Amino acid sequence: MAQAEHLRAVHGTRAVCQALSVPRASLYRALRRQAAPPAQPAQRPACPRALTAAEREQVLALLHSPRFADASPAQVYATLLDEQRYLCSVRTMYRLLKSCSEVRERRNQLRHPKYNKPELLATGPNQVWSWDITKLRGPAKWVHYSLYVILDIFSRRVVGWLLADRESQVLAEKLIADTITKHQVPPGQLTLHADRGSSMKSKPVALLLADLGVTKTHSRPHTSNDNPYSEAHFKTLKYHPHFPDRFGSLEDARSFCRRFFDWYNNEHRHGSLALLTPNAVHYGQAKSILERRAEVRLQAFHRHPERFHPRPPKPDTLPTEVWINPPRLEPETTPAH
Repeated sequence: MAQAEHLRAVHGTRAVCQALSVPRASLYRALRRQAAPPAQPAQRPACPRALTAAEREQVLALLHSPRFADASPAQVYATLLDEQRYLCSVRTMYRLLKSCSEVRERRNQLRHPKYNKPELLATGPNQVWSWDITKLRGPAKWVHYSLYVILDIFSRRVVGWLLADRESQVLAEKLIADTITKHQVPPGQLTLHADRGSSMKSKPVALLLADLGVTKTHSRPHTSNDNPYSEAHFKTLKYHPHFPDRFGSLEDARSFCRRFFDWYNNEHRHGSLALLTPNAVHYGQAKSILERRAEVRLQAFHRHPERFHPRPPKPDTLPTEVWINPPRLEPETTPAH
């Protein structure tokens, strides 16, 4: 500010403000604020109707007494009036209790538990399966069919599916048991992941998985990213060119699903699997297929190396591990010296 005063004295206020693109009113306002003493907060006068300190202590002692500890201020107020006593209003009682942080909801309120984020790792087939249920529209309004799909997250292969006219815990239990038996999964190896639907959380399914030695995990509520592979698979299903707007009957829907899952497992080239089919990855054929592809591209490179500028083609690699919610690596902190 001293420098600004010096410039004003030498060049004048108008010239300085024009050079700095500052309105003169802003400069004058800043100078007045600097010259004026800091304003002291006004002392609020005590209300003549307020309770004295002794009276506040008396009301609080009464509210804390065993007689009125579980009563609301309105009940205390009415009881005292019936006894021909008046200490203060109901609102004043609430203000005194609030000053002591004693005003809260007394009823038992619903407490939402904190759900842990599922972190699942698969390094091979039949280690982690994901399953879900989607609805397929039937021939008329309000007619839907329930499609149960179990997916291996490492190979993306559909290892089991079932289509029914209803959603049932019994059907889910049967599908899971038959699929595990079909693939001969040993106890203690498999983790079965699902969302929190009624069939997924049912007691029959939980008891079945415990008997089979299968670990079950669930997504967090309203978090579709915790079950990404099933969600992505249902999108592939419903965006298929031949997927109809409605199915004519339950048998019509089953016929479509048979064709679709055969195509998906045997012909669909998955972008996350180096453009391999789920069956090729699931049954250990990926390595030989990738080696043959690499040989074909290497021969093409030798014929026309200029078409692969600036380097030879790199062989495709298959992911060695697949995660649901990979853990975040905490940044390393440098110790202070």
